[in-house]
Amino acid sequence: MKYSDDLFDVNHDLKFASVFGVLCAIASAAATIYSVEAAYIFIAILVGNLIAFKVDGIHHIITLILFIVICLIAGFPDLNLVILLICILAAFSDEVGHELISKITDNKFLNLFFEYRFVMKVVILLLAICGVFSIWIFVCFISFEIAYLLGGIVFEKLN
Repeated sequence: MKYSDDLFDVNHDLKFASVFGVLCAIASAAATIYSVEAAYIFIAILVGNLIAFKVDGIHHIITLILFIVICLIAGFPDLNLVILLICILAAFSDEVGHELISKITDNKFLNLFFEYRFVMKVVILLLAICGVFSIWIFVCFISFEIAYLLGGIVFEKLN
């Protein structure tokens, strides 16, 4: 999704931003259908971004609609609402902190913590330590986050 965002925000390329958004929606929906733990993560990221008003382009709307349609057709897994709410609050905190923390403090730790959206990482790790999630989901989530960062690097190199 990072590559899609940058295509839209920097290059104003709605066509390719939407193509990458569609690919993201398909991959995220497949993971959501396949794994209840992934469902918590991807639904939380989606809802967290919605309530933080980060769904701010037509490419996001297309991605959102496709994700929901695929999940409605295939079926959402049964989710514990408390765990989902914890994940949503973590995703929302990451988005709000990412946008605001550097404007209110010069604290390097806090700035790095929110720049790289560590709230969700910590929450997923704690859920894994507590046995709610598999430790492998934490590893997969960290891999997902690394891929997100690499998407931004690749965009910068190619554009």
